[in-house]
Parts: sequence; structure tokens; C-alpha cells
Amino acid sequence: MSFKVDPELEKYCVTDNQWNILKAWEKHGSQKKAADALGIDKRRFGQVLAAVTKRAAQHGYSPDHDMTHPVPDGFKAKGVSTLYDLQTGEAKIQWVKSTADEDARKAAAQAAIEGLSRDIPRAKPIKPPSTTTDNLLNLYVITDYHHGMRAWSRETKQDDWDLDISENLLVKAFGSMMALSPDAKVGFICQLGDFLHTDFPALVAATPMSGHALDIDGRAEKVIETAIKVLRQIIDMALAKHEEVVVLMAEGNHDLVGSQWTRTMFDALYENEPRVTVEKSPLPYYEYKHGNTALFFHHGHLRKPPQIPGVFAAQFSDTWGSTKYRYAHMGHFHHKIRIDEKEDMGCTVTQHRTLAAKDSYAARGGYFAERKAECITYHNEHGLVSSVHVTPEMCE
Repeated sequence: MSFKVDPELEKYCVTDNQWNILKAWEKHGSQKKAADALGIDKRRFGQVLAAVTKRAAQHGYSPDHDMTHPVPDGFKAKGVSTLYDLQTGEAKIQWVKSTADEDARKAAAQAAIEGLSRDIPRAKPIKPPSTTTDNLLNLYVITDYHHGMRAWSRETKQDDWDLDISENLLVKAFGSMMALSPDAKVGFICQLGDFLHTDFPALVAATPMSGHALDIDGRAEKVIETAIKVLRQIIDMALAKHEEVVVLMAEGNHDLVGSQWTRTMFDALYENEPRVTVEKSPLPYYEYKHGNTALFFHHGHLRKPPQIPGVFAAQFSDTWGSTKYRYAHMGHFHHKIRIDEKEDMGCTVTQHRTLAAKDSYAARGGYFAERKAECITYHNEHGLVSSVHVTPEMCE
């Protein structure tokens, strides 16, 4: 008997590939014929169907059991109660209790991290630049970039924002910063968190910590593919300019899981490139020592700027005690707050702006942010020596 796929199940496929497998089964009429056409094991069809129907049932959709009132994305059915007509057996009324789908998020996160680090084609080493200035480090700061966000200019009274705009602007901004900054020996790509607008747009379009609803652009696979593409491009650009490249993918409140898989993947991707170092610490407080200069990083979702010097002095006491110049960098707020730079306890704390356009949440909340990215140059003996600021208008 031929297989007919319920079109409603497409909503519960975590990837496009799952839906393509089910449609191939329907098209070819049997698992064997479909497996031959796709070049996969025929057992894969039953596994995919079981996984998708299980996820549908968790969301309250299972017609074979009279469950036809699914809960929204990001939730799962906690319980379903159905009132039947005693004479006809017909379902009359149904109550569906829901709860946040934390299991799906965790399972997807684990699968992504394990899968991305396996069988990744390693990048080939890139020829280093002929000359660099040994005692300098260029810190390229990008924070709260929200790749995967969608913004409509008519609503926000600012620029549009989508995947294409995000990708093009980031490459141009990094190109501008690199062109305007010195040829330092070390190029530090400082991605300060919330690079991804949400961890898993296919599962839930909301922040993982607070549950704020988000406007997203594209399916999860497209967001991930373009994120990998643009991050790899700027790392390769840095390799062409700097003798050593350090990559930080800091944890943000929007991409708690996204920061995990980007760190894991890029560490594996550049495994054969000795000039690239990827910061792999799962602790959302990071350090880097450049001679007599200490650099510290935190997104800002767990500690506020006035608290940061004390946190880093305690967390990284060896680095703190062995350096003369100390600088901490934070994001999270998008806009200039009461102070965007303050020197306290022998440490200068900088609150960085975002290069991204504001979304409907920011627009409706009345927030204003001057859009900007920054490259800061540090000397290994004398601390901060210069900085370059780039705006979207400079990249047009």
C-alpha cells in the first residue's frame, strides 16, 4: 500500500531534509524505491516518520488519537482531555494544556553541536602577510548583530534588516575597519554575543532567557548557513592581514546555544590553520593577555558595567595582577547608556554600540541607538593607542 504524508506534518519537521524524505516516500510509493532514489538507508524513512509524528503529538497534533488542536511553536502539549459523545463516540470538546518545549530545544542544541563538529572539511592554511607590527593588536568589536532578525523600515523608522543586508554589511564593515587600522601582528575578532537573533527559529522565535517574541527572517538552516559563511569570510580576511588571528564567539542572551556551536564548529574548521586560535571557554567571561595589556570580555546579560572590574579581578587574578593596562568590553544594551566608557578599579569598561538596525521591539520601546562598529588598537607595553569607528553609511 502506498504511503500518503499528512501535509500538516511539515510544520513539525525540524529540517527541510526531514520533509523531503517523507515527500520522497509518498512520491515513489515505497521506502525501497525512495531510498534508491535518495541514496539512503530505507530504515531512515521509518525513523524520520516516527520522529516527526512524535514531535507533532508533543505539540498536540495526532489525528489518529483525535488530537487536532496543536499548541504554538515553542510549546508542547502537557496534557489533552477529550469529551466524547457516549452514543456516537464523536469527540465533542477538547482541552489542551501546554508548557514550554525545553526538551526539543535541548535535543536540537545537542544534535547541532555534535553534528557540526563531525566531518567538517578543515580549512586550508592561508598565506600570511609579508609584514606586520609585532607589538600591536587590533580588536575588531561586533556586538548584538542579530543575524536572522527581520526589521521593516516603515515600522521602525530606521533601515530594513534581513539576512542579505546583515551578511553584506558585516563583510563591508570588517573590510573598512581593516583598511583603516594598522597592520598589527594580532587580529582579534571580538564577537561579543547575540550574533544570532535566536537560537532555533524553526522551534521558537523568542529569546531563550526571557521569552520575548522575535521577528525572524528565514528558516533555521538558512540562518545557520549564512552565519557560517559570513563568519568564515571575515576570519579569512583577518588571516590575510594579520600574522595571528584570535576568534571570540561570546555567549549572549539571544544565542546561548548558538554561541556554543559556533565556537565548536570554527575550532574544528580551522584545526589545520595554526595561525587561528578560537576561544573555547564555556564560561561567559573571557580574557586575553597582550603583554602588559589585559583585555576582558562579557556580553552584559549577567553582570552590569559597574560590576565588571570586580568580576574580572576575582576571576582572572593572575592576569589582572601581572598587567598595567586593563580594558573590559561589553555589549547587550545596543545603545549608549549613562556612560559608555568608565575607568574604575584600574580597568576601563567600554559599552559598545551595535551595527545592526533596530527591530520592532526596540522601536516600540522608544530605544535609540547610534549604529557603529569599532576597531581598537592596543600596544603590548602602552595599552590603547588608537581606534577606528565604522557606521553603515560608511559602508554604502
